[in-house]
Amino acid sequence: MYNAKQRARSSCSMVTTAYEAVPGFFIHDNPNVTVSDPIPPSFGLLDSTSPDRWAKLFHQIAQLNSNAKKSHGADVQFKLFFLGRHGEGFHNVAEAKYGTPAWDAHWSELDGDGEIVWGPDAELTPLGISQAQTAHNAFLTEFSSGLRIPDATYVSPLSRALRTFEITFDGLFSGEHRREDEIESGEKGRGRIQKATVLEACREQYGVHTCDLRRSRTFIFSTFPHITALPPKLDEHSPFPLTENDELWTADERETNDHVAARVKTVLDVVFERERGDFISITAHSGMINGFLASIGRPSFSLGTGGVLPVVVKATRAHAC
Repeated sequence: MYNAKQRARSSCSMVTTAYEAVPGFFIHDNPNVTVSDPIPPSFGLLDSTSPDRWAKLFHQIAQLNSNAKKSHGADVQFKLFFLGRHGEGFHNVAEAKYGTPAWDAHWSELDGDGEIVWGPDAELTPLGISQAQTAHNAFLTEFSSGLRIPDATYVSPLSRALRTFEITFDGLFSGEHRREDEIESGEKGRGRIQKATVLEACREQYGVHTCDLRRSRTFIFSTFPHITALPPKLDEHSPFPLTENDELWTADERETNDHVAARVKTVLDVVFERERGDFISITAHSGMINGFLASIGRPSFSLGTGGVLPVVVKATRAHAC
């Protein structure tokens, strides 16, 4: 039977969720601290040396959720997010070559310059591949100190993010053979990565720049084996369904920063609605990551290519009757 509070909620017609960052766990949480390394030791965990540092962190998050459940039921939840930026892409090289003003005004609208090809859907450079491997190694190092495999993984539909995701978690996917060196480094017994969910809403700021024009859904799922899509009914009713061809990108209009933040908020909605686990990995882009930060009330952060930004997020549901 419903109690009085549950009956009141069942008559409410709309539920909205607010998100906020919870500081005090990582060096990135302090806006006055400069973090120059895209992947600092222990991913920037304040307690970066204790042998049981990750067990302590996950215990703290579990305690936050336990206390919230006692006080607010299922209306307040906490999750740890690892926000990964793709490794260097050829569009990053081109922007550095010409400078941001010239890139935005002219070169970004082209597919290349006769020397570099960056569009459509820019690929990783050799350095970008190496940066993704560095992220892979960082995860292996921390697995040996108690970091868990993420409970769920999400990824942008753009190739540079998809390739970064696959390199980062190479050898850790469900059904893959474990390499001996990874077993010896502590990967054994840490669980396995299931297929990542591709979300259209995880993509980079879109429009005008050809590097952000994505490829077809058919190409994506025939090229990258360790991904899946939202269930059809959920995807169809999403404000950003993963259509066969890119229906968001246009050659004459760039998505605004405010729209990116609103779009990325739908990613948080999906994650907190679907996932019971408290550790989520998202592999995406600088624009998407800063949209994520804006939606949780954090200032923007300049994360280097191949970097990982951890953040604890509190979700609070409000019932409007």
